[in-house]
Amino acid sequence: MSPNADEKELAKFSELAHRWWDPNSEFRPLHEINPLRLEWIDQHSSLKGKSVLDIGCGGGILAESMAGRGAKVVGIDLSDKALSVARLHLFESGQQVDYHKVSAEALATEQPDSFDIVTCMEMLEHVPDPASIVRACAKLVKPGGHVFLSTLNRNFKAYLFAVIGAEYVLNMLPRGTHDYAKFIKPSELSEHLRTAGLDAQELIGMTYNPFSKIYSLGRDTDVNYLMRAQRPI
Repeated sequence: MSPNADEKELAKFSELAHRWWDPNSEFRPLHEINPLRLEWIDQHSSLKGKSVLDIGCGGGILAESMAGRGAKVVGIDLSDKALSVARLHLFESGQQVDYHKVSAEALATEQPDSFDIVTCMEMLEHVPDPASIVRACAKLVKPGGHVFLSTLNRNFKAYLFAVIGAEYVLNMLPRGTHDYAKFIKPSELSEHLRTAGLDAQELIGMTYNPFSKIYSLGRDTDVNYLMRAQRPI
């Protein structure tokens, strides 16, 4: 089975992998939103003592922070360079995360019903078949377990803010980071969840104030949003 990955996307992030843990680099937005998404996950499914899978872990920013909350974390990605950076950073942080180069679909075949929590953040808009990732999440999470996802909405405002604003005006991200055609409407992601047998339980937006330079969670899902789902028992 061919990996559900875009080689150009992998190459793009691999070239920047050595800067993953620099909070002033191209990955600054990930560092700034990480406390928000970490608290959101921990609030709804206490991380301490839980088995957690982080799909598309990259350099390990979220994976390490969840391990810091007492979770037993596995991080998977298809970028060798990102995983190398993630593993190296463990020596600096002292955290324990088990990193593997494997696709979500392959791991779902090997280890179904294995995790209390599955996260897939800022990744779905970078793969050819996001529905396949959602199906893998549904297989990987235990009955009663939670799946946490985040991605970008597809509308004019999202194009204006996430592409034109973030990449060309504010220079928050490298140009070409996002492909607007791959953005996913909440209704589409909800349908993917239902088809995979997951119950969508929460939709929440994430916004950025360019004046205060602060991110926050709220009702505005026009650009960035997060979705929480649960596998029925």
